[in-house]
Amino acid sequence: MAKPSASEDVQGNEADSSAEAGAATKAAPADVIRVGKAYHQKASCHIIVDSTADYSPEVARQLGVEVIPFHYVDQDGEHEDDLWQTRDPHEFYEYMRKHPDVHFKTQAVTPGHYFEVFERAALSGLPAIYMSLPAGLSSSIDSARQAADMIREKYPDYELYVLDNRCDSAAGELLAIEVVRQATSGLSAREVFEWARDARYFVHGYFTLDNFNALKAGGRIPPAAANVGSKLDIKPELSYDTNGALTLRGMCRGRKKALRAILQDFRDNYSYDTSLPLAIVSTDAEKDADWLEKEVRKEKGCEDVTIIRSQVSPILGSHVGPGMVALVFWGTDRREKVSLTDRIARKVRSSR
Repeated sequence: MAKPSASEDVQGNEADSSAEAGAATKAAPADVIRVGKAYHQKASCHIIVDSTADYSPEVARQLGVEVIPFHYVDQDGEHEDDLWQTRDPHEFYEYMRKHPDVHFKTQAVTPGHYFEVFERAALSGLPAIYMSLPAGLSSSIDSARQAADMIREKYPDYELYVLDNRCDSAAGELLAIEVVRQATSGLSAREVFEWARDARYFVHGYFTLDNFNALKAGGRIPPAAANVGSKLDIKPELSYDTNGALTLRGMCRGRKKALRAILQDFRDNYSYDTSLPLAIVSTDAEKDADWLEKEVRKEKGCEDVTIIRSQVSPILGSHVGPGMVALVFWGTDRREKVSLTDRIARKVRSSR
């Protein structure tokens, strides 16, 4: 991966933080243990993430990252997204199935909370990198940047970087796994930040939804469009652009065609570097997640690739609804597939 241009502003552009992930109550799967063993070394910096990366709790614990929880409000009041430590994902998504018109409210992390997390890191003396949900999906990173500016004013010699992941859900998890590895391989905090700023464009994620109910309830698509899609059994295939905002890849007649479209995008874009883990996540759609894993392992060289499985958090899950399934992996440079107008804009920016 090419390093970012030195002309880009590094100090303070990007960062992420979170309350530590709670210890999992069950034994870690073999794939998770393999990931964890590779990263138990002294790191050059403290890695802070947030709960929207849909971490497997075991992975977060094995990596030793600090996880800042987002919050959400449902019929029972406000809840902390604690990586499903105190709530059952099946019950959460089953409630959504039975109440398709209910809209859950999600809450961005406040500048004050970010400041508390960043100040703890500053007092420890170890440089920190915060890896955030994309600005295209949440205003939370703006709060993180405000807090980072306050930290730099109070602790001018402290190294703190805020990174917009430019990818969401488990793509952020895969990116964090490799960021931790780079932090234990001898790179300085600034070098790790620069590495991540380039590497984030090589993480792909493709997913499909079971229906449009959650998007309709959240006002993201008109009710008429949602009703037509349901009547025609239309299943979208989605991804995210280079800013991390959701994009529509295509519309498929039927669930199986949508799943096969995801698999084809995997074949077309996968790096085939099986030393890097993949991730399959869902919103209570384990049968389809099992099918995807089975099909991926049929691909040449992928029989024993590490695949991390987890459930999407209530934060993102409340916006896509139950039945979503996603395949996330390291692949080609997503910047090479931007539109012509975006390429021109990128050239203009680089010439300034």
